[in-house]
Amino acid sequence: MRALIDGDIVVYRGAASAEKEEQWVALARADQMIQDILEDTKATSYSVYLTGTGNFRREIAPSYKANRPDERPTHWQAVREFLVTHHKAQMCDGYEADDEMGVQQDKVGGTTVICSIDKDLLQIPGKHYNFVKKITQEVTSDQGLKFLYMQSLIGDRSDNIIGVAGLGPVKAERALAELLPEEWYDKCRELYNDDERFHLNMKLLYIWQKPNDSWEPPQVGTTTTDSPQGGEAENEENIDIDLDGGLSAVNEQEQQ
Repeated sequence: MRALIDGDIVVYRGAASAEKEEQWVALARADQMIQDILEDTKATSYSVYLTGTGNFRREIAPSYKANRPDERPTHWQAVREFLVTHHKAQMCDGYEADDEMGVQQDKVGGTTVICSIDKDLLQIPGKHYNFVKKITQEVTSDQGLKFLYMQSLIGDRSDNIIGVAGLGPVKAERALAELLPEEWYDKCRELYNDDERFHLNMKLLYIWQKPNDSWEPPQVGTTTTDSPQGGEAENEENIDIDLDGGLSAVNEQEQQ
């Protein structure tokens, strides 16, 4: 089993937990978090991902995450550098760590597990591990797609994405409950009554499942549970730490 670790969460929690302590405490806690994840998941290898500079979502919607405060925990940068130097964390420039985990997740063979507390990742099929709640769950393709559409209705205020007024988790679930997967898009479109805003929110909420992916409205004659068509990056390498044999460079195209 290969653990795909959300480095952004590890960094923030490690740094925030040692706000009034020396830097080494934050580094030690971040390191222990990763060791605990590996033990809990029984992973034989792992990769850590960090969101880097730039973000295509802000290019299509400058309001994306604009409501978040700029202030970060004191040791935030030091922990990021620690994960890069000691855990070979991969920096995701132009997109988010979530996207790379979505790309790397083995949705068929079940050889990977996404390790995060970010609920947004539950749109990605496959195995997931919440390393704070210590919960493991398996997400099917239909469950992941339904989660994405529900998120579009509810919105995500932490990312400054506003959904349909008056719809929370219960009402959003009820709106889609009796429908088939191929009917979810039309139902959400009806509830939005604003194609431009609905489609923009879907593009912002959608997490990649292949390199340079992009959400597009379902077309007649296609299966809505398939991931949308998107361009593919070539010859990118993903650093995988093999706990039995050191580092190995894994070609992304071989992972798909």
